[in-house]
Amino acid sequence: MGSLLRRSLYFTANNIVRGRQSTLTIVRLQQTNAALNSVNETHQPPHNVVPIFRNAIQFGDKTALKDLQGDYTYKRLFLSSRQFAVELSNLLNGAQQERIAFLMPNDARYVIVQWACWMSGQIVVPMSTSSPAPVIEYFLKDSEAKVVITTTEHSPILEPIAAKLKCRLIVLDNALRILAMKPDGKTANNKNITEYDVDESNDTPLKDEFYNDSDAMFVYTSGTTGTPKGVVMTHKNLQSQMNALITAWKWCEKDVVLHTLPLNHIHGIVNVLMCPLYVGARCIMLPKFETSSVWSQLLAVNLPNNERINMFMAVPTIYMKLIQEYDQLFSKNQKIREYVYTVCSTKIRLMVSGSAPLPKPIFDRWEEITGHRLLERYGMTETGMVLSNPLDGERIPGTVGTPLPGAQVRITKPQSDGNTQEILVQGSSLGSKVMKKGQNSISGDLEVKGDSVFREYWKRPEATKKEFTADKWFKTGDTAKYENNVYSILGRTSVDIIKTGGYKVSALQVETVILGHPDIIDCAVVGLPDITWGQKVAAVAVTREGSEILLSQLRKFGKKSLPDYAVPTVLKIVDKIPKNALGKVNKPDLLAAVFPNNKI
Repeated sequence: MGSLLRRSLYFTANNIVRGRQSTLTIVRLQQTNAALNSVNETHQPPHNVVPIFRNAIQFGDKTALKDLQGDYTYKRLFLSSRQFAVELSNLLNGAQQERIAFLMPNDARYVIVQWACWMSGQIVVPMSTSSPAPVIEYFLKDSEAKVVITTTEHSPILEPIAAKLKCRLIVLDNALRILAMKPDGKTANNKNITEYDVDESNDTPLKDEFYNDSDAMFVYTSGTTGTPKGVVMTHKNLQSQMNALITAWKWCEKDVVLHTLPLNHIHGIVNVLMCPLYVGARCIMLPKFETSSVWSQLLAVNLPNNERINMFMAVPTIYMKLIQEYDQLFSKNQKIREYVYTVCSTKIRLMVSGSAPLPKPIFDRWEEITGHRLLERYGMTETGMVLSNPLDGERIPGTVGTPLPGAQVRITKPQSDGNTQEILVQGSSLGSKVMKKGQNSISGDLEVKGDSVFREYWKRPEATKKEFTADKWFKTGDTAKYENNVYSILGRTSVDIIKTGGYKVSALQVETVILGHPDIIDCAVVGLPDITWGQKVAAVAVTREGSEILLSQLRKFGKKSLPDYAVPTVLKIVDKIPKNALGKVNKPDLLAAVFPNNKI
């Protein structure tokens, strides 16, 4: 962020901080009233699945979306999507449930393509603009996509791949985007600058009954523990996921959310894009995450009040980078610090962290800066969101709360016969039951059931069967703990649970402790094979510039919070820990790179 933003904040802080107490009181009263009103606006699941574009009709000329090019209304997004849906249907000779892959920037065109595919009855396969060509080719080939859609800036990478796979390539111009834009002084007559003669009716080719049991989307797993698999989600799955979050987090038409996440994962697609558009709220889309742009939006620098965001969702890496920017630019000026705290604590109603474990030092520092105790939640590609800390209530760092509406969870452990599971805890949004009395802390394998759980892995019947129990519970592959009526995630059972000397160690818990060291800014903990202990606890760390740390120093620090058997016995300092777009570390790849003679 440049000096212009610092100056803007300084002058604004001078004027606002003086009246901070009265401002806080007024805004908190307003937020309380809004929260009470939003209870009556909560959407309940209808008998039929109602696709997201159908809801858009009732919101008419209300602004749905804002990107760098301008504003877009619900009605115009609907009409633009329907126009493209007709073209897709003609291209596919009326066929339905074909896979349509797309590589789109984070702007209104993404929504138009997504809705158009669904209006014509197709299955969307969103891809990441940051993926290399071999990964894109894998997704197109594996999904058997008939059509791939992109824009001019991404067409060079797709043209040879589409030709090789004999996949029809569509490169969009700006016509559909302009058609969807909100009329203003510059584009008062949008129709005249497009090639389309638009039908203003609300009809779409398919009735709602079609969506009750049809597939909607393939989202590929992150590949952190194996080859990416196409997760097949139905429209019913997506509606269940949205309804759970709309109910739990009290989404309403007045909300404005900032979107900076990749649009090829559930976090960015459902939580931050589809939820607001399903209830008539507004989504502010940035083309990518940049610390300066996000701080400008959080603090509403040079923005009118009606464009001020009140919700923000991100991954831990994003919060870490925002904290670093804050420390560099704002931390030495008391008035700006007070201004940042005042604006964030009074104008923004909810901040969420997910997709990767949130280290407690980040949780604590963000609360110190903004007044927000980040809401941590848990979900995965196959299930959508499953567990969440409360919107109203205590949020405990390192925990993921309780089951969301519609989700059932249980913690199990294998029976001695190796074929059946013993149920230790089972819960829903109505509460959890411990099967054996007197147990205060229970850990084991986390399993999930509910309408949000995916249909299958594409073309992998054996893999699908393997991941479900005989009574149809999905095995998440995560180890969870239930303690004091809340759940926490100890990590991926295959890579984050380290078995050393007869003990089970959560790599995530060790990482959180290590990140509390003042000279360490990032770390990952892995298990190294060891003939004596089974596995050794090894830490891969990034230190602050100009700092050095020895293993003996790290062990002394770790023993203040960890049992001896969980304290790392190996330390490797690196310049950077590779992570994917959601801040996740591929630990098998990290182990191979840092400890090439060992396997996890």
